[in-house]
Amino acid sequence: MILPHSFHEDARREFDEAVDFYAMESASLGLAFIEAIERAVAHVGEHPESCAVVRGRVRKMRVERFPYSVFYSFVEGAIRVIAVGHDRRRPFYWSGRR
Repeated sequence: MILPHSFHEDARREFDEAVDFYAMESASLGLAFIEAIERAVAHVGEHPESCAVVRGRVRKMRVERFPYSVFYSFVEGAIRVIAVGHDRRRPFYWSGRR
C-alpha cells in the first residue's frame, strides 16, 4: 500500500524548476527526472521509515540517476515532501518548512 503524499509549495517549485532545467537539455531527460522523483516518492510511500533521518522527523531519499534528494516527513499516515533538493545546495535550507 502506498501512503498518500503532498508537496510543500516550495518543494513543488523546486521540482518544477528542475524539470524545466532538464527538459531544456532534452525532453527525454526532463521526463526521466519526473519518473525518478515519482519512483522516489512511491518508495517512501511504501516504506516510509526506510530512509535515514537527517533532522528531527525529516528523512532523505536519494534520487536515482540525478544529483537530487527528496526530503520528507512521515506524519499521521501520510508523506509530506518538504524539499526536492539538489545535493550540492546548502544543507538544511529547508529546515523551516512543514
